[in-house]
Amino acid sequence: MSLGPAEVAKIAHLARLAIRDEDVPAYARNLSAILELVEQMNAVDTAGVIPMAHPLDMAQRLRADEIGEFNQREQFQAIAPRVEAGLYLVPKVIE
Repeated sequence: MSLGPAEVAKIAHLARLAIRDEDVPAYARNLSAILELVEQMNAVDTAGVIPMAHPLDMAQRLRADEIGEFNQREQFQAIAPRVEAGLYLVPKVIE
């Protein structure tokens, strides 16, 4: 598929891109090459190919699911100026 200058100008307008007139032929060539590559990829028969999340067949390394910190709410609230029912009380800032 080959794009012409009018199609490149329309694509640039839709994408809200400013392209100089002397750059249009280069953009047309590059966009046409991309579209040709997509056409080649679409032509490949992928009926028996299983989709994969990663190109390498590797197991993901996972760390052990262990508790790293313990609940220290009482210690933190013991040094807070004002608390009530497990909540920190702060001065009203909106009048």
